[in-house]
Amino acid sequence: MPVVHFPGKIHLIDSTTDVVKAVNFLSKQAMVGIDTETRPSFKKGQHNKVALIQVSTLKECFLFRVNITGIPETLANFLASAETTKIGLSLHDDFNALHSRSDLKPQGFIDLQDIVGQYMIADLSLQKIYAILFNQRISKGQRVTNWEASELSKGQMVYAAIDAYACLKIYEYLASGQFRPLESEYLHELITETTDTDETH
Repeated sequence: MPVVHFPGKIHLIDSTTDVVKAVNFLSKQAMVGIDTETRPSFKKGQHNKVALIQVSTLKECFLFRVNITGIPETLANFLASAETTKIGLSLHDDFNALHSRSDLKPQGFIDLQDIVGQYMIADLSLQKIYAILFNQRISKGQRVTNWEASELSKGQMVYAAIDAYACLKIYEYLASGQFRPLESEYLHELITETTDTDETH
């Protein structure tokens, strides 16, 4: 399965001035994809704060380094606004991460896990959903890297951008009606696996 590549431009946002410029652009979008990254902890009981918030259109992704800037008022207002729809996955985890840095009340969010069941998709991970729809693989090689590093690597930035971009692309594809579950290879494989399992019992 070919690996997904981010097709657009990635902007690294690590100053309050850049935050304002980025939010001004994003606030004009009807819909964006969103995700967060947190430095992994390998010690029991230790929890780190969210380090990165990535917000993406299909052509541009903005990586907000909130471990450096915090969550300025302009960004907090964007996350709390219902005017731009924000598409994510497993948003409960993201909201918990955001609350570690701000007491904002996120609005305008849609969780893919709440809607994919309508399309007969039982898998709830971003990687699996994307593979089902587009037959492409999202690499997870950068997931447990240090998101608080003084400089993010190109691999980290691309990984982060793809996760937010993929959420938006999945939603728009499903909403367009182009995915027909009853005609999909995924459903055929699922039925075959279920039939094979039943025959063994």
